[in-house]
Amino acid sequence: MFKCIPFARCNRHVESIDKRHQNLTSFPDDIVRYYRTLEELLLDSNQLHELPKGFYKLTQLRKLDISDNEIEKLSHEIGNFVNLVEFDCNRNDIQEIPDSIRYCRSLQILDISNNPLQSLPAGLTHLRALTELTLNDLSLPYLPDDIGSLANLRSLQGRDNLLKCIPDSLCSLAKLETLDLGSNEIEQIPGLIGKLHNLKVLWLDLNQLKQIPAEIGALKKLQYLELSENMLETVPDEICGCVQLTDLNLAQNSIEFLPATIGQLANLSILKLEQNQLVVLTATIGHCLQLTELVLTENLLSELPDTIGNLKQMTNLNVDRNRLSRVPDSICGCESLGLLFLRDNQLSCLPDELGSLKKLKVLDVSGNRLASLPTSLASANLNAIWLAENQATGKIKLTADFDEQAKKEVLTCYLLPQQNYHTPSMENLLQGSINTAENQSQNGFVKHNSSNELVKQATSESVRFAPESDTEDKPYVSKV
Repeated sequence: MFKCIPFARCNRHVESIDKRHQNLTSFPDDIVRYYRTLEELLLDSNQLHELPKGFYKLTQLRKLDISDNEIEKLSHEIGNFVNLVEFDCNRNDIQEIPDSIRYCRSLQILDISNNPLQSLPAGLTHLRALTELTLNDLSLPYLPDDIGSLANLRSLQGRDNLLKCIPDSLCSLAKLETLDLGSNEIEQIPGLIGKLHNLKVLWLDLNQLKQIPAEIGALKKLQYLELSENMLETVPDEICGCVQLTDLNLAQNSIEFLPATIGQLANLSILKLEQNQLVVLTATIGHCLQLTELVLTENLLSELPDTIGNLKQMTNLNVDRNRLSRVPDSICGCESLGLLFLRDNQLSCLPDELGSLKKLKVLDVSGNRLASLPTSLASANLNAIWLAENQATGKIKLTADFDEQAKKEVLTCYLLPQQNYHTPSMENLLQGSINTAENQSQNGFVKHNSSNELVKQATSESVRFAPESDTEDKPYVSKV
């Protein structure tokens, strides 16, 4: 596609050329004729192997995209592109970025990810106009010590590398809003991280972090914090300083408890803590009134705090594979709750008024010790209820019965009472240990349906209550 501005007696005033997804194997020579006016050139998703000498005459270029090709080399003449503002060369076979790129002083957005680079050019940190720098999947062992000289950076991505540390100078990037250094080998977050006062998004998942510095609390604008799959054992009290935090992911660590100050995160919406070593959940969690999703799967919790009922906005609660012996009656106060997962615990009963949760669509209580269900579930608007590991469908016929021991009416079905059966993952929890994925594989770990799978099934299924007669259309519980 060519975008032209017509001039009398001129047919070469082309500003933009789009040659994406055209299976090109060589650079189109006719493009060079527009070297005086061409400002945008899109050649991504082709099969280009090299760029000819004439390509480097396109010195008026402001946007250049050669990503997703098979280009092996960039000439030192890349420095000719002094007007270039955006340059994307990711997903190629480039082994070296010429140091002459330092002369592309207008560059604001640069992506050199997914190339077999040996190192970064020294001239990279001379690009002082850069606002976005993407360095993903380059096998980089370190970032430049003087990366802090890129004073205008707002986004820095360096995922899937071999980084072991964060240079102190990075913490002087006062305008930085997004920092993604996930999937590296970083062992420590520098205390200077607190100087990144404009940081909104921080990804440090899949590293080797053992602690979070107290200075994290100085990040007053932080909204998203991703620290899953590290080696964390504690969360500092100072986390409460992240007053704008909405998403906190601490999954797959070794955390035993949360600080009481977590309750001061008034804007927290999503909290993920699956696969940790939590023995108790702080009662102050009930102060996080904006919480919509709480994931506590595979921990060592024996109870939930009564304050859980304060979470009126919560739509998803997952406490699968813990040690719960009871669910507090206060959970019936979670009026927005739509998904409740309590699989593989030690529950012998459920709250009598659980069915009062009018928005509850999916209830998973398989792998427990339930003898019956509360009668309030007869009026619930459930789409699916799961009572057994090998249950094929969420459609369950429930019948009314009378519990002589408890002296009250209950609901039952052919899947009740539940057997004292635990999956291998549950047995590990009862022994006070959570195996790694490798150990789980060796011990014959049984993978359960994920929450997403349950939700998907729930959309097309409903709980069916046995009708009293064939003439009745309205479902209700039959009496026995």
